[in-house]
Amino acid sequence: MWDFCANAIDTARLRGATYADVRAMHMRQRDLTTKNGQVGTLAQSESIGLGIRVLASGAWGFASTDRLTREGVAACAAQAVAIAKASAIAKRKEVRMAPEGTFVDSWQSPCLKDPFEIPLDTQIALLLAADAEMRRVKGITLTETDMQFRKIDSWFASTSGSRIHQRKVISGGGIAATSFQGEEIQKRSYPNSFGGQHALQGYE
Repeated sequence: MWDFCANAIDTARLRGATYADVRAMHMRQRDLTTKNGQVGTLAQSESIGLGIRVLASGAWGFASTDRLTREGVAACAAQAVAIAKASAIAKRKEVRMAPEGTFVDSWQSPCLKDPFEIPLDTQIALLLAADAEMRRVKGITLTETDMQFRKIDSWFASTSGSRIHQRKVISGGGIAATSFQGEEIQKRSYPNSFGGQHALQGYE
C-alpha cells in the first residue's frame, strides 16, 4: 500500500502540486444474526480505496479511486491536481499551510483474537446456542441474536514525509427476547437495547 501512496504523491508533484497527502483504506465487515433458531444474516464484505488531497496553484483539489493499480492511482492524483488548478481560477486568496512536522508511526487497537480468523461455523454456533437458551423460557415468542465485526486498516502519507499506519478492530454483539401476550409486548435485551455492546477489541 505504501507503494501506491508514494506513486500518488510523486505524480501529484510532477503535475505541479506544492503539497499532497494520501489516505488509503481497507475495510472488512462481517454481520451475523439469528432469529427464532434460524440464521437470519450471514454477510461479509470487503472494500478498499485511496483518496488524495493536493494543494496546487494555491487551491485545494481532491480525488479518489478504487483502481489500485499504478496507472489508476496516477490518474487519480492527476485528477486531484487538475481539480485544484480549476478551483484556483475562482480563489479569493492563496491557501497557506500551517507549519507541521514529520510523523512516522503505527498504531493498532487491542486485539487478542482476530474475529476474521474465527470460523463462521464457530460464531454461528455461539449465536444459535444463545438463541436456544432464550427459547427455553416459557412465553418467549421471538428471539434474536447478532454479531458485527469490523477491521479497518488505514495508511496516511504526505509530501512532508509523514507515514502513519493504523489498524482498528471493532467487535460487538447482543441478544434480545420478545414476548407477545394479548395486547401487551415486552422486550428484554442484553447488554443494551440498541444492537449490543461494541468495543475497540477483538473476538475476545
